[in-house]
Amino acid sequence: MKSHDDGLPEDKAGMILMIHALVDGELDAAAALSMERRIAGDAELAAEYTRITALQGVTAKLAKPEVSDAFMQRIAAIGAADTEQASPASAQPFPRATQQSQARARRARTAWSPRSFGTFDWRAMAASIVVSAVLASGATQWIMLRGVSDGFDVAVASGHRRSLLATTPVDVVSSDRHTVKPWLDARLGLSPPAPDLAKEGFVLVGGRVEVIADRPVPALVYRHNEHLITLVARPQSSDATEPVDLSAGGFSLVKWSDGAFAYWAISDIERPELDNFVARFRSAVAPN
Repeated sequence: MKSHDDGLPEDKAGMILMIHALVDGELDAAAALSMERRIAGDAELAAEYTRITALQGVTAKLAKPEVSDAFMQRIAAIGAADTEQASPASAQPFPRATQQSQARARRARTAWSPRSFGTFDWRAMAASIVVSAVLASGATQWIMLRGVSDGFDVAVASGHRRSLLATTPVDVVSSDRHTVKPWLDARLGLSPPAPDLAKEGFVLVGGRVEVIADRPVPALVYRHNEHLITLVARPQSSDATEPVDLSAGGFSLVKWSDGAFAYWAISDIERPELDNFVARFRSAVAPN
């Protein structure tokens, strides 16, 4: 694959990800135009684009799964049972009037139909509950395992998890630091170093704005094989510090500073691989 000067990835895996982003409508106008030019001039990319669009067309025609009445009734029964068990007074004797009220409530629950969900999308609510539970439990686990007192560390970990669940982990898609840094600078008034580490196996994917403790901070995203690394940078004026291991909960997290920025690098790669990334990043941005 020949070299280009359009800010798009130069490796095949990166271009396939970009094709998916193009098909899903996740690219801005400039990136989409650059992708279309690449595809038009590369037969292999054109074939992959055709395959992905065809696959999307086939999956779009698949019938959506139906939720059976039996399943809905089981959910309703569980909810009714939980409501009865949760009542602290359920095991206590009741006056006759109260017993009559209880009987009417039971009849109302029996007459309740699963279809009374109406237009409420309970499946979407269930999905959001699961996602929220994962994020909340992850942050809790981080605090319990590490005894972390710095809420910023926990927020960085949660932000990385959210990015993995999002449609795209970046706000600006580009492997060119001369695209990512101006984009961040235009929105935040600052941008951290964004060295090109592709030859070392760490490809710049793009950048995004993280909001931590009501403060917007820049975040760079690198890719190592199939894994993403989030690098959050917070400006500071202090002495440089060596990397500190904050890894926990299945994620590797390293924190350090160079005097101008404090950095947090987090990923699901093994700790030695993240240490390699941190060492190469620090070497690339170190003053000569």
